[in-house]
Amino acid sequence: MLRLLNLELQKLLLNRTSKILIFISFILPFFVILLSSLKINVFGFFTLELGELGVFNFPIIWHLTTFFASQFKFFFAIVVVSMIGNEYSNKTIKQNLIDGLSKKEFILSKFYTIVFFSLVSTVLITLISFCIGMYYSSYTEVSIVVRETEFLLAYFVKLIGFFSLCLFFGMLVKRSAFALAFLFIVYILEWILFGLITWQFNASIAEKIQNFFPLKSMYKLIDQPFQRVAMTKFPDKGELAYDYGAHSYEIIIVLCWTALFIFLSYRLLKKRDL
Repeated sequence: MLRLLNLELQKLLLNRTSKILIFISFILPFFVILLSSLKINVFGFFTLELGELGVFNFPIIWHLTTFFASQFKFFFAIVVVSMIGNEYSNKTIKQNLIDGLSKKEFILSKFYTIVFFSLVSTVLITLISFCIGMYYSSYTEVSIVVRETEFLLAYFVKLIGFFSLCLFFGMLVKRSAFALAFLFIVYILEWILFGLITWQFNASIAEKIQNFFPLKSMYKLIDQPFQRVAMTKFPDKGELAYDYGAHSYEIIIVLCWTALFIFLSYRLLKKRDL
């Protein structure tokens, strides 16, 4: 595993564009810190500071930071599809296979890289969230601090699932721009299917089925935290309540999609004449 990971990292670090995108991908999560220092001037009468509103208390901070950090995943998605596009354009994929790398090892090297960068990103957001929480939170008991850290696992799985989808599209079309375009096509198709199911049955059934779609299932791992924040400020508003938890069955759904994308990527490469 380390050999394959090291091989892939060398390729990425030799590419100037990849290095820049990787650097940006690792820097962007730190912008979550800006949320804690953000001050909103309300019509010149008073200033709201988010850090003083309790939204960075434990355990809600794990939900808040992982949600915002996951919005930055598109930068590394460019790196993932570029990994494949560069292999074909530079003919390095053929050279790797000639040098003795099997097609299975080739796909695994890409997957190990995805897992590695997803893990690094998760560690970074864990440290950032912990530091912000310790500074702002009114609750620092260990039992409260570690509560809801399952959002970190959901974040890790979400990244792996999304990047595995990008890897599959990269293998399918061999071009970075087209692979990224396929993401938007899938997003549109999911909503078209949702509309058709709603039309044939009802919105409740359509929503349950939609939660099994690739992109939607990844999004559902970490639901938006805005209603939750509103619930803490207005506990009497029952209509704001919703299920925001990171559930094990949602993680399993995304892991199944991940396994399918990696398998399909391997099958594409195995059948393709290089």
